[in-house]
Amino acid sequence: MSAASTVKSAPARAGSEEALRKYVAELVGTFVLVLGGVGAAVLAGERIGFLGVSLAFGLSLLAMVYTVGPISGCHVNPAVTLGLLLSGKMESRHALGYVVAQCVGAIAAAGVVLLIARGAPGGYSAAVEGLASNGFGAASPEGYGVGSAFLTEVVLTFLLVLTVLGATDARSPVGFAGLAIGLMLALIHLVGIPVTNTSVNPARSLGPAVFAGGLALSQLWLFIVAPLLGGATAAAVYRTAFRPVAPITATTAERATERERLERIQGQERADSQART
Repeated sequence: MSAASTVKSAPARAGSEEALRKYVAELVGTFVLVLGGVGAAVLAGERIGFLGVSLAFGLSLLAMVYTVGPISGCHVNPAVTLGLLLSGKMESRHALGYVVAQCVGAIAAAGVVLLIARGAPGGYSAAVEGLASNGFGAASPEGYGVGSAFLTEVVLTFLLVLTVLGATDARSPVGFAGLAIGLMLALIHLVGIPVTNTSVNPARSLGPAVFAGGLALSQLWLFIVAPLLGGATAAAVYRTAFRPVAPITATTAERATERERLERIQGQERADSQART
């Protein structure tokens, strides 16, 4: 191999390694989110109730924002990935890898929860008890129909993705994105659990549905389409109404210092001033 080809291959290897780190971070982050949230619902739901499950999802996401956020941006959700992609806050070449990693992490976490649950006295059947899968009609915790479920998932995903976009904006306070996003996810679950068991995340829905099968799999389409629609709508509103001053990635925003944030804003203001003159 020539020296020239070695020099050319080094950046390629570095890029591949960086991409792999991002994908592993998304897999781990999604694994923790589903393990924490679905695990709380399946293993402790009767003891902690809706509030406890909502906090489990919110706290899991909050922790992962600070753990894997500096590596991948902590999307851990295909709807969030779509929203960030449409907002120009992530590179399109990584989008598919993110989604695949998220789905793998969710399925793995649901499998772990099922293995733990089967150790309970009397065992546990995912097909019978659902493994905290999402659903409507007969599969809804309170019997809500398909229309209510679809609207709930679109609106709640819109709120989650809009919070992610706003919390990682250049103008937002540095260091607080995880708190805002985690609290929003907890609030969303408080509203949505009675309706659909709350998805707002196609990967979160896919994981339990793979093991529950039956009705959970047949209704999975809603928990893919509605969250993606909500994420795309949030991106459109963010780009139109919020007019981001500087399109930075979620990963960069979560690594930024206060000084860097001010420099980004001041730099954009100078560019805007020069453009006006």
